[in-house]
Amino acid sequence: MVGDACATGLPSATADFVWGEDAWCYVPHKATLVAEAARLVRPAGTIAFTDWVEGPAELSEDEAQKTLALMNFQNVLDIPGYERLLESSGYDISVAEDTGRLASFFELSLKMIETQFTYDVLATMQFRADVLKVVTDNLRFLGEMARSRKMIQARFIAQRRA
Repeated sequence: MVGDACATGLPSATADFVWGEDAWCYVPHKATLVAEAARLVRPAGTIAFTDWVEGPAELSEDEAQKTLALMNFQNVLDIPGYERLLESSGYDISVAEDTGRLASFFELSLKMIETQFTYDVLATMQFRADVLKVVTDNLRFLGEMARSRKMIQARFIAQRRA
C-alpha cells in the first residue's frame, strides 16, 4: 500500500496520538506533514516523533548538500523549526531534545560492515571493493557530521491544546 503522510485521508481529530520514528526527514513538505499530523489528533492528544535534524553546529553549504544527497533528503529542519510548526498547529511542546544517539548509528553500521557483514555487503555490490570503500567513506562522513553535532536525532513530544 502506498500512502501520503501529508494527505492521509483519515478523519480529523480521531487519533489519541501520532507517532513517527526517524522518517519525517524524508518528507519534503514539513509544514504540511506537521499540519496533517496535528489535524488527526484529538484535543489533548499527542504527537511524538524522532527525526534527523540539523544540529546546533550548523552545516556548511557543502556539508549540507553532501548530507542531503547521501541520505536522499530534500531538506531538514532543526529543533526550533519543528517547535515553530508544532506550536503554530496548536501544540504545547513538552520535549524537544537531542537524543545523543545519531553518531552511534553510523558507528554501529560501520562496525557491522567491517567486522561481521563484509562478505554480505560485498556480495550485494557484485564484489566491488571500490563501491564498498565509497559506502564506508560516506558512513564515516555522516558519522563525523553527527559527532560534530551538525546532524542530530531529535525527540519531540507535544500535546494538542484542549
